[in-house]
Amino acid sequence: MSFTYKYPRPALTVDSLIFYKDINDIKILLIQRAYSPFENYWAFPGGFVDMDETLKNAAIRELYEEAGIKGINLEQFYAFDAIDRDPRHRTISVAFYGFSNSLNINIKAGNDAKNAAWFSIKNLPELAFDHKSILDFAVKKIGIDD
Repeated sequence: MSFTYKYPRPALTVDSLIFYKDINDIKILLIQRAYSPFENYWAFPGGFVDMDETLKNAAIRELYEEAGIKGINLEQFYAFDAIDRDPRHRTISVAFYGFSNSLNINIKAGNDAKNAAWFSIKNLPELAFDHKSILDFAVKKIGIDD
């Protein structure tokens, strides 16, 4: 594609919220960002959509690149479009969610993540971007807090 537009457009990203639910708690998989913005903050595995992939394939790829996980069924659930959600530029993120049937899956930080870990949604570290409000919305919309 050699054509370019004279008007700016938003960037498109995906985020994956991976949950583990047991009798007493709900956990979420987070990665610790290795780079700015929000270096060292925790976030959902995710990133920019490549020109030659679907949203779901981008979510699958980013989940593997940043957390080393494959084989989780991902469902698209919402697009987040707050004007100032990313300090670098205008970014719209399409969020996906899925469930792990074990905390013992082999998570491994990679790409631009320095760590990957499970956290109780009742005891979270400070999250990057607007991920806390996305998580709060997801818990209600998906209905996993019932």
